[in-house]
Amino acid sequence: MSRVAYVNGRFVPHAMASVHIEDRGYQFADGVYEVIAIQDGKLVDEAGHIDRLDRSLRELRMARPMGRQAHGLVMRELIRRNRVRNGVIYMQVTRGVAPRNFLFPPAATSPSLVMTVRRTDLFPTARLRDGVRIVSMPDIRWKRRDIKSVGLLPQVLGKQRAAEAGAFEGWMLDESGFVTEGCSSNAWIVTRDGVLVTHEASHEILNGITRQSIIRIAREAGIPFEERAFRLEEAFEAREAFLTSASTYCIPIVRVDDRPIGNGHPGLLTAKLRQAYAAYAASGRTV
Repeated sequence: MSRVAYVNGRFVPHAMASVHIEDRGYQFADGVYEVIAIQDGKLVDEAGHIDRLDRSLRELRMARPMGRQAHGLVMRELIRRNRVRNGVIYMQVTRGVAPRNFLFPPAATSPSLVMTVRRTDLFPTARLRDGVRIVSMPDIRWKRRDIKSVGLLPQVLGKQRAAEAGAFEGWMLDESGFVTEGCSSNAWIVTRDGVLVTHEASHEILNGITRQSIIRIAREAGIPFEERAFRLEEAFEAREAFLTSASTYCIPIVRVDDRPIGNGHPGLLTAKLRQAYAAYAASGRTV
Protein backbone atom coordinates (compact mmCIF):
# COMPACT_ATOMS: atom_id res chain seq x y z
CA MET A 1 0.00 0.00 0.00
CA SER A 2 1.37 3.45 -0.92
CA ARG A 3 1.97 5.90 1.91
CA VAL A 4 -0.27 8.92 2.53
CA ALA A 5 0.80 12.34 3.83
CA TYR A 6 -1.18 15.30 5.13
CA VAL A 7 -0.34 18.69 3.64
CA ASN A 8 -2.27 21.83 4.56
CA GLY A 9 -5.74 20.36 4.74
CA ARG A 10 -5.37 17.52 2.22
CA PHE A 11 -4.46 13.86 2.38
CA VAL A 12 -2.16 13.20 -0.59
CA PRO A 13 0.05 10.36 -1.85
CA HIS A 14 3.37 10.59 -0.05
CA ALA A 15 5.31 10.66 -3.33
CA MET A 16 3.34 13.74 -4.44
CA ALA A 17 3.43 15.67 -1.15
CA SER A 18 5.06 19.09 -1.49
CA VAL A 19 5.16 22.61 -0.09
CA HIS A 20 5.72 25.95 -1.81
CA ILE A 21 9.28 27.03 -2.56
CA GLU A 22 8.75 30.17 -0.45
CA ASP A 23 7.56 28.29 2.61
CA ARG A 24 9.48 29.87 5.50
CA GLY A 25 10.38 26.48 6.90
CA TYR A 26 12.30 25.77 3.71
CA GLN A 27 13.97 29.18 3.45
CA PHE A 28 14.54 30.16 7.08
CA ALA A 29 13.98 27.02 9.19
CA ASP A 30 11.14 29.16 10.57
CA GLY A 31 9.15 26.31 12.01
CA VAL A 32 8.81 23.65 14.69
CA TYR A 33 8.11 19.95 14.72
CA GLU A 34 7.09 17.02 16.88
CA VAL A 35 7.47 13.24 16.65
CA ILE A 36 5.02 10.96 18.45
CA ALA A 37 5.41 7.21 18.77
CA ILE A 38 2.59 4.89 17.76
CA GLN A 39 2.40 1.64 19.72
CA ASP A 40 -0.33 -0.89 18.93
CA GLY A 41 -2.18 1.84 17.06
CA LYS A 42 -2.15 4.26 20.02
CA LEU A 43 -0.37 7.61 20.16
CA VAL A 44 2.13 7.56 23.02
CA ASP A 45 2.34 10.59 25.30
CA GLU A 46 0.13 12.52 22.88
CA ALA A 47 -0.90 15.27 25.31
CA GLY A 48 2.70 16.01 26.29
CA HIS A 49 3.85 16.26 22.69
CA ILE A 50 0.99 18.54 21.67
CA ASP A 51 1.57 20.69 24.76
CA ARG A 52 5.22 21.05 23.75
CA LEU A 53 4.23 21.86 20.16
CA ASP A 54 2.01 24.64 21.47
CA ARG A 55 4.83 25.93 23.67
CA SER A 56 7.29 25.98 20.75
CA LEU A 57 4.75 27.87 18.65
CA ARG A 58 4.22 30.43 21.41
CA GLU A 59 7.96 30.95 21.87
CA LEU A 60 8.30 31.71 18.15
CA ARG A 61 5.11 33.82 18.09
CA MET A 62 3.62 31.48 15.52
CA ALA A 63 -0.08 30.72 15.06
CA ARG A 64 -1.55 27.26 15.45
CA PRO A 65 -2.71 25.79 12.11
CA MET A 66 -5.81 24.14 13.64
CA GLY A 67 -7.41 23.43 17.00
CA ARG A 68 -6.23 20.58 19.20
CA GLN A 69 -9.32 18.45 18.73
CA ALA A 70 -9.20 18.71 14.95
CA HIS A 71 -5.46 18.04 15.03
CA GLY A 72 -6.05 14.84 16.97
CA LEU A 73 -8.68 13.66 14.50
CA VAL A 74 -6.38 14.32 11.54
CA MET A 75 -3.50 12.44 13.17
CA ARG A 76 -5.67 9.40 13.77
CA GLU A 77 -7.07 9.48 10.25
CA LEU A 78 -3.54 9.67 8.82
CA ILE A 79 -2.49 6.69 10.94
CA ARG A 80 -5.58 4.77 9.78
CA ARG A 81 -4.93 5.53 6.11
CA ASN A 82 -1.35 4.34 6.43
CA ARG A 83 -2.37 1.25 8.41
CA VAL A 84 0.45 1.73 10.90
CA ARG A 85 0.32 -0.16 14.18
CA ASN A 86 3.85 0.57 15.40
CA GLY A 87 5.82 3.56 14.20
CA VAL A 88 5.98 7.33 14.47
CA ILE A 89 4.02 10.31 13.24
CA TYR A 90 6.01 13.40 12.25
CA MET A 91 4.40 16.83 12.19
CA GLN A 92 5.86 20.18 11.17
CA VAL A 93 4.39 23.66 11.49
CA THR A 94 5.98 26.64 9.72
CA ARG A 95 5.07 30.30 9.61
CA GLY A 96 3.68 29.75 6.12
CA VAL A 97 4.31 30.91 2.57
CA ALA A 98 5.37 34.52 1.95
CA PRO A 99 7.84 36.49 -0.21
CA ARG A 100 11.33 36.01 1.22
CA ASN A 101 11.89 38.56 3.97
CA PHE A 102 13.48 38.12 7.38
CA LEU A 103 10.58 40.00 9.01
CA PHE A 104 7.45 38.12 9.97
CA PRO A 105 4.93 38.07 7.10
CA PRO A 106 1.54 39.81 7.45
CA ALA A 107 -0.77 38.42 10.09
CA ALA A 108 -3.07 37.10 7.36
CA THR A 109 -0.43 34.54 6.31
CA SER A 110 -1.58 31.04 7.23
CA PRO A 111 0.83 28.66 8.95
CA SER A 112 1.69 25.45 7.09
CA LEU A 113 1.11 22.00 8.59
CA VAL A 114 2.48 18.77 7.17
CA MET A 115 2.36 15.31 8.72
CA THR A 116 3.73 11.92 7.74
CA VAL A 117 3.61 8.45 9.28
CA ARG A 118 6.11 5.62 8.99
CA ARG A 119 6.63 2.21 10.51
CA THR A 120 9.54 1.75 12.91
CA ASP A 121 10.80 -0.99 15.21
CA LEU A 122 10.10 0.31 18.69
CA PHE A 123 11.74 -2.78 20.23
CA PRO A 124 15.03 -3.34 18.32
CA THR A 125 16.26 -6.67 19.69
CA ALA A 126 19.98 -6.25 19.01
CA ARG A 127 20.22 -2.74 20.47
CA LEU A 128 18.32 -3.70 23.59
CA ARG A 129 20.32 -6.89 24.05
CA ASP A 130 23.78 -5.48 23.27
CA GLY A 131 23.41 -1.75 23.93
CA VAL A 132 24.85 0.99 21.73
CA ARG A 133 28.07 2.98 21.41
CA ILE A 134 28.10 6.77 21.37
CA VAL A 135 30.73 9.45 20.80
CA SER A 136 31.11 12.89 22.35
CA MET A 137 31.33 16.17 20.43
CA PRO A 138 31.06 19.94 21.04
CA ASP A 139 27.55 21.35 21.33
CA ILE A 140 27.40 24.01 18.59
CA ARG A 141 23.64 24.62 18.62
CA TRP A 142 21.80 27.89 19.22
CA LYS A 143 20.89 29.00 22.74
CA ARG A 144 17.19 28.07 22.67
CA ARG A 145 17.36 24.30 22.55
CA ASP A 146 14.11 24.10 24.52
CA ILE A 147 12.26 25.07 21.32
CA LYS A 148 11.82 22.08 19.00
CA SER A 149 12.93 24.00 15.93
CA VAL A 150 13.36 22.51 12.47
CA GLY A 151 16.79 24.21 12.37
CA LEU A 152 18.69 20.96 12.88
CA LEU A 153 21.94 21.42 10.94
CA PRO A 154 24.18 21.00 14.03
CA GLN A 155 22.37 17.74 14.81
CA VAL A 156 22.74 16.59 11.20
CA LEU A 157 26.50 17.18 11.40
CA GLY A 158 26.64 15.45 14.78
CA LYS A 159 24.67 12.42 13.64
CA GLN A 160 26.88 12.11 10.56
CA ARG A 161 30.01 12.34 12.69
CA ALA A 162 28.68 9.62 15.00
CA ALA A 163 27.74 7.35 12.09
CA GLU A 164 31.15 7.74 10.48
CA ALA A 165 32.69 6.72 13.81
CA GLY A 166 30.50 3.61 13.90
CA ALA A 167 28.38 4.95 16.76
CA PHE A 168 24.63 5.09 17.23
CA GLU A 169 24.40 8.59 18.67
CA GLY A 170 26.45 11.60 19.79
CA TRP A 171 26.57 13.23 23.21
CA MET A 172 27.05 16.98 22.97
CA LEU A 173 29.27 18.84 25.44
CA ASP A 174 28.93 22.48 26.45
CA GLU A 175 31.91 24.85 26.76
CA SER A 176 32.51 23.70 30.34
CA GLY A 177 32.62 20.04 29.38
CA PHE A 178 29.17 19.07 30.69
CA VAL A 179 26.95 16.71 28.70
CA THR A 180 23.85 18.57 27.54
CA GLU A 181 22.03 15.86 25.56
CA GLY A 182 22.27 13.65 22.50
CA CYS A 183 21.87 14.83 18.92
CA SER A 184 18.29 13.54 18.97
CA SER A 185 17.88 12.18 22.49
CA ASN A 186 18.22 12.98 26.18
CA ALA A 187 21.27 11.66 28.06
CA TRP A 188 21.17 9.72 31.34
CA ILE A 189 23.53 7.97 33.72
CA VAL A 190 23.09 5.82 36.81
CA THR A 191 25.79 6.55 39.38
CA ARG A 192 27.69 3.93 41.35
CA ASP A 193 25.29 4.72 44.22
CA GLY A 194 22.27 3.93 42.02
CA VAL A 195 21.16 7.54 41.53
CA LEU A 196 19.50 8.35 38.21
CA VAL A 197 20.92 11.57 36.71
CA THR A 198 19.95 13.68 33.70
CA HIS A 199 20.45 17.33 32.77
CA GLU A 200 17.91 19.72 34.27
CA ALA A 201 15.24 21.16 31.98
CA SER A 202 16.41 24.58 30.78
CA HIS A 203 17.22 26.47 27.58
CA GLU A 204 20.24 24.17 27.29
CA ILE A 205 18.25 21.05 26.35
CA LEU A 206 15.01 19.94 24.77
CA ASN A 207 12.76 18.79 27.60
CA GLY A 208 11.92 15.41 26.08
CA ILE A 209 8.42 14.09 26.60
CA THR A 210 9.79 10.57 27.03
CA ARG A 211 12.31 12.12 29.44
CA GLN A 212 9.47 13.57 31.51
CA SER A 213 7.63 10.25 31.59
CA ILE A 214 10.78 8.36 32.66
CA ILE A 215 11.26 10.87 35.49
CA ARG A 216 7.66 10.34 36.61
CA ILE A 217 8.05 6.54 36.44
CA ALA A 218 11.29 6.72 38.45
CA ARG A 219 9.69 8.86 41.14
CA GLU A 220 6.68 6.56 41.38
CA ALA A 221 9.07 3.62 41.80
CA GLY A 222 11.09 5.42 44.49
CA ILE A 223 14.30 5.45 42.42
CA PRO A 224 16.77 8.12 43.65
CA PHE A 225 16.91 10.86 41.06
CA GLU A 226 18.77 14.09 40.35
CA GLU A 227 18.28 16.68 37.60
CA ARG A 228 21.73 18.17 37.05
CA ALA A 229 24.52 18.34 34.53
CA PHE A 230 27.26 15.69 34.51
CA ARG A 231 30.66 15.48 32.82
CA LEU A 232 32.03 12.65 30.70
CA GLU A 233 34.34 11.70 33.56
CA GLU A 234 31.31 10.99 35.75
CA ALA A 235 29.72 8.98 32.96
CA PHE A 236 32.88 6.86 32.66
CA GLU A 237 32.54 6.01 36.35
CA ALA A 238 28.79 5.37 36.16
CA ARG A 239 27.10 2.04 36.67
CA GLU A 240 24.84 2.51 33.62
CA ALA A 241 24.02 5.00 30.88
CA PHE A 242 21.14 5.25 28.45
CA LEU A 243 19.34 7.58 26.09
CA THR A 244 15.66 8.37 25.64
CA SER A 245 13.57 9.74 22.79
CA ALA A 246 10.07 9.36 21.40
CA SER A 247 11.18 7.01 18.61
CA THR A 248 13.60 4.87 20.65
CA TYR A 249 12.00 4.89 24.12
CA CYS A 250 14.99 3.89 26.28
CA ILE A 251 18.20 2.47 24.76
CA PRO A 252 21.15 1.25 26.86
CA ILE A 253 24.57 2.79 26.23
CA VAL A 254 27.53 0.47 26.80
CA ARG A 255 30.44 2.54 25.42
CA VAL A 256 31.23 6.25 25.23
CA ASP A 257 34.25 7.30 23.17
CA ASP A 258 35.50 3.68 23.18
CA ARG A 259 35.39 3.50 26.97
CA PRO A 260 33.02 0.93 28.55
CA ILE A 261 30.23 2.07 30.84
CA GLY A 262 29.83 -0.11 33.93
CA ASN A 263 30.55 -3.71 32.98
CA GLY A 264 30.14 -2.94 29.27
CA HIS A 265 26.65 -4.47 29.12
CA PRO A 266 23.11 -3.03 29.36
CA GLY A 267 22.16 -2.28 32.95
CA LEU A 268 19.31 -3.60 35.05
CA LEU A 269 17.82 -0.20 35.90
CA THR A 270 17.81 0.79 32.23
CA ALA A 271 15.88 -2.38 31.39
CA LYS A 272 13.46 -1.79 34.26
CA LEU A 273 12.71 1.77 33.15
CA ARG A 274 12.28 0.75 29.53
CA GLN A 275 9.86 -2.04 30.44
CA ALA A 276 7.88 0.33 32.66
CA TYR A 277 7.69 2.94 29.89
CA ALA A 278 6.63 0.37 27.28
CA ALA A 279 3.88 -0.82 29.64
CA TYR A 280 2.78 2.77 30.18
CA ALA A 281 2.71 3.32 26.40
CA ALA A 282 0.68 0.15 25.85
CA SER A 283 -1.85 1.19 28.49
CA GLY A 284 -2.86 4.31 26.59
CA ARG A 285 -2.76 6.18 29.89
CA THR A 286 -2.38 9.97 29.75
CA VAL A 287 -1.03 12.30 32.41
